Amino acid sequence: MDPALARHTRLPLALLGALLAILAVSAALAPAGVFSWALEVVPGLLMIGAFAVQWRRLPLSHWVCVGMFLHVLVLNYGGIYTYAETPLGNWARDTFGLARNPYDRVGHLALGVFPVFLAREVLLRRTPLRRDGWLVFLLLSVILAIGAFWELIEWWTTLGVSPEKGAAFLGSQGDPWDAQWDMLLALVGAAIALPIGARGHDRSMERVPTVNGQGLGETPAQVA
Repeated sequence: MDPALARHTRLPLALLGALLAILAVSAALAPAGVFSWALEVVPGLLMIGAFAVQWRRLPLSHWVCVGMFLHVLVLNYGGIYTYAETPLGNWARDTFGLARNPYDRVGHLALGVFPVFLAREVLLRRTPLRRDGWLVFLLLSVILAIGAFWELIEWWTTLGVSPEKGAAFLGSQGDPWDAQWDMLLALVGAAIALPIGARGHDRSMERVPTVNGQGLGETPAQVA
């Protein structure tokens, strides 16, 4: 591995090691059981695995790596207890007089906050898109699509597993508009995170080593 890339990889490897240790303990001690925990956490691990395979060709910025780490921790906490039974959510419900445990809403908000920068980085580094309104529009469309696809996953899981496990994974808590709220919150999370974090994300991308002579924000056609 190139020395610059090796240095850049140290933080992601440290985050991955810490995450796997946390997940191993969480899976073993989860009150909701390993199966319910896995339903929540495995999709996040598959996402990390997919980009780990591509790492030498597409090393990600530390900004995005930290974001993925935090996102999986959000999923992990929901998986330990199920989203409807998280102690932090129960505390918020009881303290503020809410009608339901709100942690599921937090999880879907995070589905917009963190993945939007992953999508932004891939689009900026692998397409001719520029930092303009079209990029924002496409990013919000991608996040809305991810939010909708997650609702389909919840639906398919509920149909394919036992009703009890499926209902816990769904986390609707009797709200007939739960799916719509979840998709909206992912969109809102992305819309809030983008203007706040875009400059920090750009600075982080500038520190990613050049791979195969290709710089940041350059597509193969632009390099040629």
